[in-house]
Amino acid sequence: MADSTNTGVTLPTAAAYGVNAFVAASDGKVYRPLDRSARVFVAGSRGLVGSAVRRKLARKGFTDVVAPGSAELDLRERRAVFDWFAARRPDVVVLAAARVGGIKANATRPAEFLSDNLRIQVNTLDAALEHGVERLLFLGSSCIYPKFAEQPIREEALLTGPLEPTNDAYAIAKIAGILQVQAVRRQYGLPWISAMPTNLYGPGDNFHPEHSHVLPSLIRRFHEAKKSGARRVVNWGSGTPRREFLHTDDLARACLHLIEHYDADGPVNVGTGTDLTVRELAELVADVAGYRGSVEWDTKQPDGTPRKLLDVSRLTMLGWAPRIGLREGIARTYAWYVENLESGTLRR
Repeated sequence: MADSTNTGVTLPTAAAYGVNAFVAASDGKVYRPLDRSARVFVAGSRGLVGSAVRRKLARKGFTDVVAPGSAELDLRERRAVFDWFAARRPDVVVLAAARVGGIKANATRPAEFLSDNLRIQVNTLDAALEHGVERLLFLGSSCIYPKFAEQPIREEALLTGPLEPTNDAYAIAKIAGILQVQAVRRQYGLPWISAMPTNLYGPGDNFHPEHSHVLPSLIRRFHEAKKSGARRVVNWGSGTPRREFLHTDDLARACLHLIEHYDADGPVNVGTGTDLTVRELAELVADVAGYRGSVEWDTKQPDGTPRKLLDVSRLTMLGWAPRIGLREGIARTYAWYVENLESGTLRR
């Protein structure tokens, strides 16, 4: 039996892919290891997450990883995406591509964050479906959850309340991606899945002074203050919001684990299950960077969501746990930042 879309292309159902060769448990647990010779497309391969996924796949012996940069394949261009899928025919897709940024970037350019992310997702997911991709992992963000969701945030909190206004455009785009994956599962029976990572950091991060997230922003700020001999560093907000942080190498492990061990409609939270205040984070980064001056806070600037801690019970039950502690991860990331800053290869 086959289904047709308005593209005029006939789309096979799950049975044609051999998907009915395994059955998921009621909690989504499966074990279906990927063939290490399968062609894996890592969308967003030059970014923080995509580069970590590429490293993990290489370490695990995958021999056919395709990872075009945006100069080679602009995922916002629908025809280009469909042509690329037709030519390369990936077996597995990890959709890690996204337009991302911190509070200021999201608050000042919401139209771009909404439009770019919707196009990236719709084009990639539609092309993957049309060209027979059986296994797909869509990566969202913990910002999809309501601003005042009960903590720690369970996956069921999705769409139960208003979003944080400073990044609602980005969040809506990511929610649309989750729903598209669920729609494909319902209509075609394919084992596509979604994962919602917490705040991420690690090698390859964006350290731009205005467009970066909180942790890389702090790393840059305290390093520059140490080098310049600045007596004080002023950070945005009150420092009281609580945040959870996960190293991207841990996320990459989780991505592969989920593709091989999970098959269900619901998204899966990926995090550590622990958090700290932004003030505590700043003190930790200052200590790692060796900055000894004063740390102050500009309370006229927005704080964002007061707390964002993920409930990671679903992932824990699947047999996964993080390995990299926060201080260790920050120290690694700071060392990478300094090395790449000095060599002139930093993305900032």
